[in-house]
Amino acid sequence: MKWFTDLRYFFEKHGFAVTSRLADRLGMKAKNVRLFFIYATFATFGIWFLVYLVLAFWLKMKDLIYTKRSSVFDL
Repeated sequence: MKWFTDLRYFFEKHGFAVTSRLADRLGMKAKNVRLFFIYATFATFGIWFLVYLVLAFWLKMKDLIYTKRSSVFDL
């Protein structure tokens, strides 16, 4: 079971942070949002996995476009 724990920590550290950002926005625990994505993926044959990937791509693009600059000289 150590490999499973290591795999989980790897994905939590290097993931897109979609569930944690969505959970912060909704005021929920990230664990509950992750469980929703897992159950919804099995129930709808993978549609929610595609939604997850679209959200990850959208958040990455948003972060690249709307970066907060501390001063004018950071351009």
